[in-house]
Amino acid sequence: MATIARTGKLLTAEEFMALGDDGHAELVDGEVIMTSLAAGDHGEFSVLMSTRLVAWAYPRRLGRVFDGQTAFVLRRGADTVRSPDVAFVSTARLPAVRRGALEVGPDLAVEVLSPSDRLRAVLRKLQDYFAAGTRLVWLVDLEAREIGVVTPERPMPHWLGTADALDGADVLPGLTIPIGELFGALDSPPAE
Repeated sequence: MATIARTGKLLTAEEFMALGDDGHAELVDGEVIMTSLAAGDHGEFSVLMSTRLVAWAYPRRLGRVFDGQTAFVLRRGADTVRSPDVAFVSTARLPAVRRGALEVGPDLAVEVLSPSDRLRAVLRKLQDYFAAGTRLVWLVDLEAREIGVVTPERPMPHWLGTADALDGADVLPGLTIPIGELFGALDSPPAE
C-alpha cells in the first residue's frame, strides 16, 4: 500500500531527485509517496508492453519509450513527479535534454495496477497526467486480465478484455496490440 512520508517540508522536484530514490517513490504536491516493490508479473508485463511500443515507435521515429524508473515532472509549484510503469513521449514533445527528470507529461502512460492501489489515488494520478498533457493512459489489471483505456475526454476507464485489442489512436497511429497476446505471454513458459 502507498504511504506518505511526511517530512514537514515540501520538496521541489530537484530536491526529490537528489534523494537518490530507488525508483519506488513519487512526489505529489511536494510530499514523498512511498510505493511497494512491483511483483514479478507486474515487471514482466511492463517489459512486454515496452517491447511492443519500442518495436512500433522507433522504426517510425514517432518518439521514445521510457521505463518505470523514469521521472516525469508533471507540475511545478507544489511539485509533482510521477513514474509510470511504461511511458511514451512523442518526438514533437520530447525534451532536447533528457538528463534528470523529464519536464513533460508522457503522451501515453501505462500503469500496471497493484492489489493495494486505491481508486482515489489512481484517479488522482490520472488527473495529474492529463493536466500535464498526457493524451492516453492504459490501466492494466493483471488479476482481471483487463486493460482500462482512459483519455482526457473519457476520464473513467473503458475496460477491454483478452478478446479485444489496444489501439494507439492518434498517440501511436496504426498501433494495434491484441490484449490476449500480452496476457498469454505471461502465462506461457519461455521458448527453449
